[in-house]
Amino acid sequence: MHDIPKDEFEQLVIDELDALPDEMVEDLDNVVFVTEDRPEDGSLDLLGLYEGVALTERDQYGFGELPDRIVLYREPLLAVAEDLDDLKDQIHVTLVHEIAHYFGIDDDQLHELGWA
Repeated sequence: MHDIPKDEFEQLVIDELDALPDEMVEDLDNVVFVTEDRPEDGSLDLLGLYEGVALTERDQYGFGELPDRIVLYREPLLAVAEDLDDLKDQIHVTLVHEIAHYFGIDDDQLHELGWA
């Protein structure tokens, strides 16, 4: 797919995040969603990343904790998308995938559920 500007990509992410079911996002606490061009290693292999401690692995969590981050990578997502509709689908799946990691669902479980 052709390149789209960062601000348009961010708006697509916001739109797809807004379209997710309330029950999927209402329990997200102290999580920020960001977009970056590529992962630190410069590869196009990673579409998104959850950075934080999954809910199922937290001992204590409270005031003053840095927010967890869910990152969507613009260039890798553009590289796998065939057109705008496919890009929206890829963003949707990536959001669900990374949010699942926040809730403690690992890649094996995501594969079983068809989200990986």
